[in-house]
Amino acid sequence: MTNTPIPVLDLSLLDQGPEAVERFHDELRRATHEVGFFTLVGHGIPAELQQRLLSTARSFFALPDEDKLEIENLKSPHFRGYARVGGELTKGKVDWREQIDIGPGREPRELGAGDPAYLRLDGPNQWPTALPELQPVIEEWEARLGQIGRRLLAAWAASLGADPAALLDLFADQPSVHIKVVRYPGVPDDAESRQGVGSHKDAGVLTLLWIEPGVGGLQVEHAGEWHDVPPLEDALIVNIGELLEWATDGYLRATVHRVIAPAEGNERISVPFFFNPRLDASVPRLDIDPEYRAEARGVEQDPSNVIRATYGENVLKSRLRAHPDVAAIHHPDLLAPAAAPVAG
Repeated sequence: MTNTPIPVLDLSLLDQGPEAVERFHDELRRATHEVGFFTLVGHGIPAELQQRLLSTARSFFALPDEDKLEIENLKSPHFRGYARVGGELTKGKVDWREQIDIGPGREPRELGAGDPAYLRLDGPNQWPTALPELQPVIEEWEARLGQIGRRLLAAWAASLGADPAALLDLFADQPSVHIKVVRYPGVPDDAESRQGVGSHKDAGVLTLLWIEPGVGGLQVEHAGEWHDVPPLEDALIVNIGELLEWATDGYLRATVHRVIAPAEGNERISVPFFFNPRLDASVPRLDIDPEYRAEARGVEQDPSNVIRATYGENVLKSRLRAHPDVAAIHHPDLLAPAAAPVAG
């Protein structure tokens, strides 16, 4: 699609001298103030790693069901592992995809009565015995994209006239990286819906999305219309989450997006990387340039999905809604009508 509002930015400009850096900062600020999404080239991820990620993902989804269900997320109180097709919801409706959820591998916390419930999300990952190569490729991917995420956050702060440390310090200790490895199978022609992922905003700070080359399906809402995001070879798709909107009081805006599942006989592999601070981090309002502060629109709040400054509070409510079956098994107290989903 040629007539798209989604701009293309080149990360390698940050290595080409002061004028190029200034140009990147200006393009980055405008892209996420006006649209909230952009395509990123010049990121430096080796083609070999991208191919290995794709082939390993395909190998996992080609495993027999018993091997995939060995790491089913219903076994994890931390919402980690494999979810079969229909195992995740967006706004209460089934998403037509299967996936693996992977986070920071940590020991579960021993929590007291007064500890916030979002600390329950810390815990180990599940890895398939039948595919030992999955863990190392994901860990290599996490390291690469974490570096890119930090460069982008520093660039955003600089582009807004803010102190980069105000954002980067949130990621200095135990950031809450979340990776999904996703397969969208083809939808039968007679299906009532082709919802791969329903319309939503991301709950965290920053998302870096890798998509199988040449495969579309992602759509972004802009100026009241849905727009396809053209799939570019050797590119990442970047969008900001609700917490970066919070940090700039709405100068940067998290954008509603969705995925249309492929037609019958096709499939789509994607790997979103959600770069977020530690669970108990409280995202501050950045001290941005007065020129941009004057254009801040305020945080767009949905009464049914209130944005909070603490990352753990945002992500817990997201997990409970997306995976009510996991929540019912491991966290029934958080689903009780009188229970507050952020209290321990």
